[in-house]
Amino acid sequence: MLITGGEVDGRPGSDVRLRDGRIAEVGPGLRPRPGEDVVDAAGNAVIPALHDHHVHLTALAAAHASVHVDRLGLAALRDAPGTGWVRAVGYHESIAGPLDRQRLDELVPDRPVRVQHRSGILWVLNTRGLDAVGAATADEPGIERDEHGTPTGRLWRGDRWLADRVPTTPVDLAAVGRHAADHGITGFTDADPHRTAAGVARLHEARLPQAVTLMSADGLALPPGCTAGARKRILDDTTLPPVDDLAAWIADAHRDGHAVAVHCVTRVQLVVTLTAMADADAHTGSGPRPRQGDRIEHGGVVPPELHDELRRLGLTVVTQPNFVAERGDQYRTDVDPDDLPHLYPCARLLAAGVQVAAGTDAPFGRPDPWAAIRAAVHRRTPAGHVLGADDRVDPPPALALFQGPAADPATPRRVAPGQPADLCVLDRPLAALHRAIAGAEELDPIAVTVARGDVIADRR
Repeated sequence: MLITGGEVDGRPGSDVRLRDGRIAEVGPGLRPRPGEDVVDAAGNAVIPALHDHHVHLTALAAAHASVHVDRLGLAALRDAPGTGWVRAVGYHESIAGPLDRQRLDELVPDRPVRVQHRSGILWVLNTRGLDAVGAATADEPGIERDEHGTPTGRLWRGDRWLADRVPTTPVDLAAVGRHAADHGITGFTDADPHRTAAGVARLHEARLPQAVTLMSADGLALPPGCTAGARKRILDDTTLPPVDDLAAWIADAHRDGHAVAVHCVTRVQLVVTLTAMADADAHTGSGPRPRQGDRIEHGGVVPPELHDELRRLGLTVVTQPNFVAERGDQYRTDVDPDDLPHLYPCARLLAAGVQVAAGTDAPFGRPDPWAAIRAAVHRRTPAGHVLGADDRVDPPPALALFQGPAADPATPRRVAPGQPADLCVLDRPLAALHRAIAGAEELDPIAVTVARGDVIADRR
């Protein structure tokens, strides 16, 4: 393939030749060869395509078949089509206060209902739902019970347990891939901590046009287009492991040749993780591991006193600036004032030499990298408040948060010979894109998306 008449790194009149999934040539005056497909960039920018470095693909596909109570409210549960299970997503206490089975019974008494909290860590079931999954007699530790031992309807961190007891939600992963291609995404890092052969098979059947890196996939047979990523560990403040145990888990992963990804959304989770990382280094005698691939997922609260240790340990923080734009007003109400200035930081981490990349965390965040890029620049809440002004970045580094490869997410790829043929042709020059981001415009700038040398979206 030959992309003609593009702008590369601000240089107009640049042509880009792709061959065998790589960029073969970049320069002016390249002429089409016999049988070569030609894409006319029409003077617009050609940039490295985007990679969503933290997403949950199956949950994102299932969300399309769910009731979105964050937009429609709880009353929409009554009008859900069908007669079986009602699946809902996006709940937060700001909608209608704390939720339990009794509140759901008032809304839908005659069908089983399960509602996922916006955080992704909690499901709430009505009485019909609890009966259907046998919660009253189950020994699942995540089932919350009242003083009489009766389930309240709240199930914490119970995705795997619940999945074995409810009907499979129809998912259209192919639609997720098409939507992402339209947004310029040619790669995903799926951050689910629990991987099954059946889930991998679903991804294979979907034939996603994107390359997919799967966390916690070691030991599974992966289809073409999928690679194994870091081993993931989720931390909760109420069930934090001893530092020694977490350090041993990290050291075991390193001995097996795997990087680790640790879910850290609070200050205490990050402190425990950094301590365990340092202890694991001492235990294995490896010393700090720059660019080995170990990651901090989210970095929900990262105070400045921890920046140097993040840099020393060579960790990459994969953050979600979109949460400031999507949830910032609720954070201003709910988050400890001492933590509020340090939510999902970016600019100060970069200034401290910490490696930073970004993901949308869809479906728990909006599956639009351009909205996340805009949020990294402006850090405005829905009500217009600036949250963390010192962590605003300029448009170029905001864009770069999504342009690194899966294995090295904080190092942006370039449009240069030898680089992967994962590219976006925009509908405007690069300077115009930067102005639009700086102006807080809603963005939809993709004209053509190319993955591994093939066009996967053409929106001209």
